Amino acid sequence: MLILAIESSCDDTAAAVLRDNSVVLSNVISSQFDVHEKYGGIVPELASRCHIEAIWPVVNEALDTAGITLQDIDLIAATQGPGLVGSLLVGFTFAKAIALVNSIPCTGVDHMAGHLLAIMLEGNKPEFPYTALVVSGGNTSIFTVNSPINFSLQGRTRDDAAGEAFDKVAKLLDLGYPGGPVVSRLAEKGNPTAIDFPRAWLDKHSLDFSFSGLKTSVVNQVNRYRQKNEPVPTEDICASFQQAVVDVLIEKTVRAAKNSGHMRIVAGGGVAANSALRQQLDKRCQQEGLACFLPSPVFCTDNAAMIGLAGYHQYALGNTVSPDADAFSRSPLN
Repeated sequence: MLILAIESSCDDTAAAVLRDNSVVLSNVISSQFDVHEKYGGIVPELASRCHIEAIWPVVNEALDTAGITLQDIDLIAATQGPGLVGSLLVGFTFAKAIALVNSIPCTGVDHMAGHLLAIMLEGNKPEFPYTALVVSGGNTSIFTVNSPINFSLQGRTRDDAAGEAFDKVAKLLDLGYPGGPVVSRLAEKGNPTAIDFPRAWLDKHSLDFSFSGLKTSVVNQVNRYRQKNEPVPTEDICASFQQAVVDVLIEKTVRAAKNSGHMRIVAGGGVAANSALRQQLDKRCQQEGLACFLPSPVFCTDNAAMIGLAGYHQYALGNTVSPDADAFSRSPLN
């Protein structure tokens, strides 16, 4: 089975071609960083317009790279939600339209399911069940993954997602957009213990997250330097902030795995490409006797290959969408 997958939930227009549920023949991603950079964040209306311009060229490139045509496709899978509705509608409507015209079945995919299963695109795959941390600009959640179609929420953010906190700290420090990669790079040069930023553990047994207090603490720290006309130690702030985020993500994920009796931990989402998180999570798993599975960075960030994989399993259940099916802004998984 050849699958054409389309992803447009936020500011990346992506298309991929998969053979069945394992072989990625192409994986094309067109980002909009240059469009949104001057605004310090994503402007939804601009994102939608950029998707409209990019969707057909990106899909054509994915087909060309795979060495096939649309007539060879057996299934079209597209992100149905969650995300920015305007962005979602571009990719999802495009997918339904070409499916209808070419009499190809089409299935809608939950973006979260894509991240939860992205590790299955790698050669080293975990067995089910496993504990999965999904951490990105829009989501920070812990799931039990029982099968390719069975996910159980264990914890989620009560306010800001971790990736959103990275972007806001970057904006505060005038580091540009997207914030995560630049904060991570500067953190490598800083001292992660220089500033004792708070860790929000919440209730004793809670697996939920909260990063709003940490963000406010960073704001207050930076303002104190600026009010005194002192240089802001940007590298130390980035390192200390990042460490505060990583500590909470790892501790709660390991706790969730132990609570569930799982021996395998998986991470996904854009922040799972963060080198400090990857290194420290792997190290902690080794200490705890757990197996750690981390997708390649390209499969951590938004991509269509993971949507094709999740779509394959949805279609295997007989799940397809009608031409009048709508996108959704919030995931039912959360």
